[in-house]
Amino acid sequence: YGFIEPEDGSKDAFVHISAVEQAGLSTLNEGQKVEFELVPGQNGKASAENLVVSD
Repeated sequence: YGFIEPEDGSKDAFVHISAVEQAGLSTLNEGQKVEFELVPGQNGKASAENLVVSD
């Protein structure tokens, strides 16, 4: 797990390894650009899902 820093300066988004793996990736690298959707979790906190690597 880790966090994604949105380009718009909003709060960092939590990302779980399962979301990374569902995107066909084994890991995310620091500085790597991705698009994502924020999905509300059962604990009331949002997490990044539906990751897509952007150029």
